[in-house]
Amino acid sequence: MVRALRRTGVSPVSFIARPGGTRSCHVRGVSLMLCNSAPSFAGRTTMNDTYPSRRHTDKPQEKRSLLERLTDFISPEPDSRAELLEILQDAHERNLIDADSLSMIEGVFQVSELSARDIMVPRAQMDAINIAESPAEFIPYVLEKAHSRYPVYEGNRDNIIGVLLAKDLLRYYAEEEFDVRGMLRPAVFIPESKRLNVLLHDFRVNRNHLAVVVDEYGGVAGLITIEDVLEQIVGDIEDEYDFDEESGNIIASPDGRFRVRALTEIEQFNEAFGTRYSDEEVDTIGGLVTHHFGRVPHRGEKVRIDDLIFEILRGDARQVHMLLVRRDPLAGQREREAQHVQT
Repeated sequence: MVRALRRTGVSPVSFIARPGGTRSCHVRGVSLMLCNSAPSFAGRTTMNDTYPSRRHTDKPQEKRSLLERLTDFISPEPDSRAELLEILQDAHERNLIDADSLSMIEGVFQVSELSARDIMVPRAQMDAINIAESPAEFIPYVLEKAHSRYPVYEGNRDNIIGVLLAKDLLRYYAEEEFDVRGMLRPAVFIPESKRLNVLLHDFRVNRNHLAVVVDEYGGVAGLITIEDVLEQIVGDIEDEYDFDEESGNIIASPDGRFRVRALTEIEQFNEAFGTRYSDEEVDTIGGLVTHHFGRVPHRGEKVRIDDLIFEILRGDARQVHMLLVRRDPLAGQREREAQHVQT
């Protein structure tokens, strides 16, 4: 209660014992005489009660003590998550908690509200292995994508038969007879509607790191990893295959595409790509892409802005983290057609 009163700017409540069992409660100079003989107070609160206002909160309103009702009036408890978040944001503004802590707490709330469909990698963007291919055929693909786990399908992508761990491929070089099918781990299937907080619990209990998301008809809708869920709480998690501090914000790939940090300033992006994107409304390229979507986009979604195509590589429910950028191969053709129409 003392903390609550201090938060509202009211002087803490103080109790003074008086002869005859009478005590007085002082709040901003207002003195309330609380006698042990009072029906609403006697027999329920003693001098040893550390927090009298927090006891018996399940009693009907008419049977609660005057002090309990006074406490609720001065400092009511939050009735919803929105009110609780407002209190936490106020605590951040008063430097009681730092920005990272506030962001993580907000992430925890969001995890309980989001489902697998909100953050999954769509089926079209899944990096999967065909069991019909030999290790010599798909190992270069595994090295290029640099994931630790791959769903393996047989026939078509709706028929996921297991999960292959990249580390298990080391046996291919040590064993003469390497059976890919024998190396597969069981695949875990979850519905699109599964809540992320429940999924995170299942990942932890079952020691599983990847799940295949299926739609209501049993078809594969995408996949989701434990890292995807954790990033909703702690933000983007970078590993040894992500950017380092010395690599800069823009990394070119041999195929002519570029991995770009979403926090890259538009001025820097314009210099690298020769574009003329405006920074009047947004400061970063991630902000520009989000602005064109009109919402926070999901991983795998694409948008064309002038002559460039942007694909979301990483992001969470709050912001985009990484983009894959390539030039539109039809941009030159469109420009020639536009010039032809003008002439």
